[in-house]
Amino acid sequence: MKPPEKIRDEFVRQWLLKAEEDLNAAKSLLTYGITFLSAVCFHSQQAAEKYLKAYLTFRQVEFPKTHDIDEILDLIAPVNAKLSEFLRDTIILTNYGVDVRYPGDFPGVTGDEAGQAIQMAEKVRTLVLELL
Repeated sequence: MKPPEKIRDEFVRQWLLKAEEDLNAAKSLLTYGITFLSAVCFHSQQAAEKYLKAYLTFRQVEFPKTHDIDEILDLIAPVNAKLSEFLRDTIILTNYGVDVRYPGDFPGVTGDEAGQAIQMAEKVRTLVLELL
């Protein structure tokens, strides 16, 4: 039987692999210009969410199925208030997790917004990887 830390580390690794996949997808899609800007934002949000969930898994904090970055940061706050506070600007990614994927009231995404979404996901990545 595997020790609990090994099991935890495997789940963390799986979250990180999925996060890396999303971040790489976002970067690749951005090279196509305006064609895939919504998808760039979606994958950026997904990457940030998964990096944060990897951190929660590492710290053994349970979390619900959610795309809400603010809610995830609230779960991080008790175990790392500085990280939670420093990443509060990334909550704008939350809208890209669902709203941007469907027709409706969400406005179109600009190239600048897509680039900013990637930068925010990279910020989350950098800080989380430093702590793992």
